[in-house]
Amino acid sequence: MGIKSVSIRIEEEMLSKLAYVADYEGRSVNSHVLVLIRESIRAFEAQNGEIVGDIRPDSNVKPTRK
Repeated sequence: MGIKSVSIRIEEEMLSKLAYVADYEGRSVNSHVLVLIRESIRAFEAQNGEIVGDIRPDSNVKPTRK
């Protein structure tokens, strides 16, 4: 599994606050974002079951609200 790069648009104030939290936790912004992503995936899988196999674009769409 290779490492991919992702670029995001983020408000300056939000980035500053994220950098503050990351620094407080002793991490870089990049490392902190990875921690948050892992936590999000872990929480999703705990509620919805493990994500397995190839993830197709049509199955990677946010479900409609009920």
